[in-house]
Amino acid sequence: MAKSSIEWTEMTWNPTTGCDKLSAGCKFCYAETMTKRLKGMGQEKYSEGFKFRIHPATLLVPYTWRKPQLVFVNSMSDLFHKDVPLEYVKSVFKVMNDTPQHTYQVLTKRGDVLEDYAKHLDFTPNIWIGVSVEDDRVIERIPFLQRVNAHTRFLSLEPLLGSLPDLNLEGIHWVIVGGESGFKAREMKETWVEEIRIQCQEANVPFFFKQWGGKNKKAAGRLLNGRTYDAMPLITNSY
Repeated sequence: MAKSSIEWTEMTWNPTTGCDKLSAGCKFCYAETMTKRLKGMGQEKYSEGFKFRIHPATLLVPYTWRKPQLVFVNSMSDLFHKDVPLEYVKSVFKVMNDTPQHTYQVLTKRGDVLEDYAKHLDFTPNIWIGVSVEDDRVIERIPFLQRVNAHTRFLSLEPLLGSLPDLNLEGIHWVIVGGESGFKAREMKETWVEEIRIQCQEANVPFFFKQWGGKNKKAAGRLLNGRTYDAMPLITNSY
């Protein structure tokens, strides 16, 4: 567990670490870069670098949080990675089901695995489930998500690498957009962001603009049309 600087969450929880590159959005993976840093700091969890690992001991952590939290699950991995057994995914969901005071944001690039596993999982209202879509080459991830019987489904269009003028937002409850950051960050055009914002507005879907990114993401900021866009789904904690 760690406090997070990610604009749309409060903290991170990583029941697994490590991953494999799957599509263009993975090219300059921030989690892989951060893993190198954490390994250099001597953190055992990252002692094997970005090799995929399961960490069962972390399943106990959410039970210790005293206050309701907004939690990004697996910021350093993908819960629906091919090497995660269904039984372990069910164990992670059991923790989330048992702690309804917290809101969990689960994001994957593996929409096909998500849909396949979904029938075995309990998507209680405190679990938000999303897929990453960086350009139209992976837009087929969205229908996988739309077929999952979850209360809150969202899209993370980050790093946005191309135009997405024909998004199907049926059954989608939130859209995040952001540019790539880092020394080799690829360009994100303002017209791409604006066309997504307009589609969200027309579909009445909350729109969150995370960042422009670039070599200096702090300097680039996160203003669009002279303002910030921070819309999110309603958090409904239950006790």
